[in-house]
Amino acid sequence: MSTPLYRVKAEFFKTLGHPARIRVLELLSERDHSVAEILTDVGIEPTSLSQQLAVLRRSGLASSRKDGATVIYSLTSPEVAELLRVARSILTGMLSGQVELLQDLKEPLAASKDRRTSSNGRRSRRTA
Repeated sequence: MSTPLYRVKAEFFKTLGHPARIRVLELLSERDHSVAEILTDVGIEPTSLSQQLAVLRRSGLASSRKDGATVIYSLTSPEVAELLRVARSILTGMLSGQVELLQDLKEPLAASKDRRTSSNGRRSRRTA
């Protein structure tokens, strides 16, 4: 019996469920990076980075090669970069909706403050 596609997708998204792995994939979306470059940009302990890179390699999202003593990482598929771009677009839309909601929530508060201020700019005695 094969694993249902929705379970495979869930495992795939679990792989993406760590901030360091997302950051590594973002960096690799720009270009190939050495471990030292990734370490500088991600800002985690070397052992933690090694673990996260191993997860990305095992999942097939990233690959590594040696260039002398340097290990270079790259994306295995350009679709990973596209997925990250789509995620950014989705989040931008969601957050802009939240900003609009926040503005809507603030508007009645501003309007009620305006109503409590008399026409000459002083607060009425009721609200002071």
